[in-house]
Amino acid sequence: MKWDEMIPGASNTELAEWMRTIPEGAESSWNVKPTQQIPVALTSAKDGAKRLETAHWSLVPPWSKDLRLKYPTFNARSEGLSEKATFKGPLKKQRCVIPVTGFFEWTGPKEKRTPHAIFGPDPILPMAGLYSWWKSPEEEWVLTATILTRASAGVMKDIHDRMPVFMADELLGDWLDPETPGDQLLVDAVSEASVPIASELREYEVRPLRGDGPELIDPA
Repeated sequence: MKWDEMIPGASNTELAEWMRTIPEGAESSWNVKPTQQIPVALTSAKDGAKRLETAHWSLVPPWSKDLRLKYPTFNARSEGLSEKATFKGPLKKQRCVIPVTGFFEWTGPKEKRTPHAIFGPDPILPMAGLYSWWKSPEEEWVLTATILTRASAGVMKDIHDRMPVFMADELLGDWLDPETPGDQLLVDAVSEASVPIASELREYEVRPLRGDGPELIDPA
């Protein structure tokens, strides 16, 4: 995820209106892990402003007393999402898109896992997500986010049983509009529309991921 490539890479996409400038403090990374910062495109429910921010990767609901939950929230299963306490609130008006240049997934047994670099058909691969604002005991607001997942399709089928919900252009506007009713019907439509994108992905094996740098996406 190289920031100076992401902004021009989005210039001719549906995300162009959200991805105009690099967020303050954003740092490029090729090995982002849960609880680190990820890019988030959102439309403010308060004033309708289209924004690109960085967010803590693991959604933390406002009622949590701690930024670190006892259960993982960096991913959210799209199936039955509207019934899950942690996610049904953000689903209503706090939907976002996580724009990435690619991601990693692993195959093989735990003791000898093989990482794969995965890229979309375009420079930017948008993923559907949810966001939430969490207020720390020190009265500081922290933007947090999660990535939606679904059963794998296309290229992902031979790699993992789950994959991110890739954001189709035709539904991106509705997903990012806080005035669009956030319900399970919308989630299911976005999930289903990601299937054709999964067939256009490209992937290849890379060496074990150590450290952080562009060399991590070199073929093994």
